[in-house]
Amino acid sequence: MNTDDDLTRDLERAFPGDESDLRRLHTRLVADAQADGVLDVAYCTIDSPVGPLLLAATELGVVRVAYDSEDHAAVLQALADRISPRILNAPARLDMIRQELDQYFSGLRRTFDAPLDWRLSSGFRRTVLTHLSDIGYGNTATYAAVAQLAGNPKAVRAVGTACATNPLPVVVPCHRVLRSDGSLGGYLGGPEAKRTLLALEAAA
Repeated sequence: MNTDDDLTRDLERAFPGDESDLRRLHTRLVADAQADGVLDVAYCTIDSPVGPLLLAATELGVVRVAYDSEDHAAVLQALADRISPRILNAPARLDMIRQELDQYFSGLRRTFDAPLDWRLSSGFRRTVLTHLSDIGYGNTATYAAVAQLAGNPKAVRAVGTACATNPLPVVVPCHRVLRSDGSLGGYLGGPEAKRTLLALEAAA
């Protein structure tokens, strides 16, 4: 998969010029790809209180939110392998979710309305993830309670796996799921990110 860094280097070699020239070329490339229907996955990165987040979306909706600890280059490669190699840094497609995340981190938003593309989850894992929004903002639930919500009270370990492999953290709130003893449990973004999100919601 060619990343944006590869693309930038290719543009620099082919069209020597200043940075504004390269930005114009990149903008034109994105616009042409969108117009031709060949921009399968658009992505961008944003700063947040839990570190840099990679956001990716297909035409159906947001398909991936990734923490820096997941290695953004590896995440993009996985998207190329599982969805399409036609990936570009094209923030415009992600305007809605970027605005909603900014509002969320500012304490002004409690739910997300941006459309989601669930294709990276299937089976029971997807069932679990679709029930996480039932845990209200500022509240928490145990893995056992989520298993019950998902229709399989004995599948506590499977709930943990679903949360650990959630392709849409923050937006799909697996950070609200705790162990039965009230301890944090695992989290894709690490324990500090989980504490930060829970504290943000508790403060609001």
